[in-house]
Amino acid sequence: MGRVFVKDESSRFGLPSFKALGVSYAIARLLADRSGGTVSRSWEELAAQAQADPVTLVTATDGNHGRALAHFAAMLRLPVEVIVPGVMTQAAAAAITAEGAVVTRIDGSYDEAVTDAADLADSSPSRVLVQDTAWPGYEVLPRWIVEGYQTMLEEVSDQLCALKLAEPDLVAVPVGVGSLAQAVVAYYRGKEPRVLTSVLSCEPDSAACVLASLRAGELTSVPTASTTMAGLNCGTPTSLGWPVLHRGLDAAIAVTDVQAARAVQLLATLGVRAGASGAASLAGVEAALTGGGSSRRRAELGLTDASIIVLLNTEGSAGAGGLT
Repeated sequence: MGRVFVKDESSRFGLPSFKALGVSYAIARLLADRSGGTVSRSWEELAAQAQADPVTLVTATDGNHGRALAHFAAMLRLPVEVIVPGVMTQAAAAAITAEGAVVTRIDGSYDEAVTDAADLADSSPSRVLVQDTAWPGYEVLPRWIVEGYQTMLEEVSDQLCALKLAEPDLVAVPVGVGSLAQAVVAYYRGKEPRVLTSVLSCEPDSAACVLASLRAGELTSVPTASTTMAGLNCGTPTSLGWPVLHRGLDAAIAVTDVQAARAVQLLATLGVRAGASGAASLAGVEAALTGGGSSRRRAELGLTDASIIVLLNTEGSAGAGGLT
């Protein structure tokens, strides 16, 4: 390749993932909707809206989404209840609790945690579900979250432009339910004049629900198992994003924990401290563009030895955001 960049989301708003982008925007939209006002651009105004009509925010999470929701809710003095799957580590659950949320662990999977969170939110008019996946009948808030994610892509365009470079030839995005991938596809497919940016989705081989759906030609759920890519351990694609991914993804790949671990180590040698979920983008590009069949795949994606690749590192333990 010509150039390879990493969009490093290891410290967005001081939190270790990109999830803060979607959560903060969705909360602002939610408060504006409840108050009948406009979307506030200051925390003071948001806090006033929040306290004028207090509500308990509810969600399910593999980790980063729930922590981001709890973080911003605490700034607005709103209570948060978070349902987590049984496979979540104690450290990840403790990080959410430390942000002020009430955390409930279930024995089931992430998908089951989402169902429980939706039921909890439905149990009282004083609770609102803020979930980063969608299903029929629940698509407004997930749409706001996806819109918030697009900030990251605007930054990528601005930062490449500052380097006097064109839009990337390939963007690799880690995939759980597919909401971020939805934002990526929508952004590049909607640009005018149209850009020829290919999008590659990268997900764990133990929870490859988008890949299974693409193969089946319809939204498909898969059983999940434990993976170091905990933030991607999701068995059902978002209903809101699935049509966008079905029409707009150029390629999809599943990677192993071993491949993700190797990518984590390689990124670390380059100064990027990524978690396994964030490093899935590098693992996916390595798997897709090296080894047997790689020449055909490169040609199908329109890649040459001068192409620009952007890897989205969606999580990390520390570090500054930006193109690295």
